[in-house]
Amino acid sequence: MGRMIDLTDVTIRSVSVSAMDNNVYLLTSKTSGDQVLIDAADDFSAIRKLLDEGAADYAQGGTGQAQVKLIVTTHSHWDHVRALTEAVEATGAPTAAGTEDIDAIAVPTDIALEHGDIRWFDGFELEAIKLRGHTPGSVALLYRDPHGPAHLFTGDSLFPGGVGNTDKDPARFASLYRDVVDRVFAYLPDDTVVHPGHGKGTTLGAERPHLQEWKERGW
Repeated sequence: MGRMIDLTDVTIRSVSVSAMDNNVYLLTSKTSGDQVLIDAADDFSAIRKLLDEGAADYAQGGTGQAQVKLIVTTHSHWDHVRALTEAVEATGAPTAAGTEDIDAIAVPTDIALEHGDIRWFDGFELEAIKLRGHTPGSVALLYRDPHGPAHLFTGDSLFPGGVGNTDKDPARFASLYRDVVDRVFAYLPDDTVVHPGHGKGTTLGAERPHLQEWKERGW
């Protein structure tokens, strides 16, 4: 079942797909209909419905038609790209992913994302935050709502209760933990809403008191 967050300038719609509860997110500008799809994970029929719902949101107040301007893959793991081919074919939108993950994604990537890159759309912008460790090129996408809390789409790098899986590799965990602390918790306020790649969301304020606990346990 899909979910929607109705903000002043954009709508954020999401749907859970597959037995792995992958989250697919769609941002739609209320002024232009520009859309960004995050993680075409699986079940394109559900994603098609999500796109249709986003287009309907825009049609209620805008002129013209909503259009997907970019499809971002937060990281290269197979469960986050199973519907990517269909999504590209259906929308004609360019694709983007973290530079280090591109070779592991079968669908060609048009835009290589580096840490701090800003992608501008008509009505909103997204900032790429590289969180290295779950995969070498994992990226989070930051939407700074000018009217309220920021929204951070973290893929599998940050969840309620901890960082993403690093396969018990101390070096990978240290890398991901360091990036999450320095590039997320030290960079963004507590009211920032976290939208992870699986399951329910959280806020940075809810997770911040547990950072030392995560470091000590090593996962």
